[in-house]
Amino acid sequence: MTENSYRFFQNTACKYFPCHEGQQELNCLFCYCPLYVMDSCPGNCTYLEQNGKKIKECTNCTFPHEPQNYDVIMELLGE
Repeated sequence: MTENSYRFFQNTACKYFPCHEGQQELNCLFCYCPLYVMDSCPGNCTYLEQNGKKIKECTNCTFPHEPQNYDVIMELLGE
């Protein structure tokens, strides 16, 4: 077990794995993105209009799955 093992988790047994194709390392720790509720997040989300409501669409965002973004996510959650 490595010192920073709490920062990365990969669930290859998940029926949705890999949820984003083409990524070398896929961190499943933030499978459901904790930044979803933020209007402005560092990921590459888009917004859709549906029934007069603005909906955040994150299908193409890999930000929470990139291992190097752990510290950024934790910092944003602490704000």
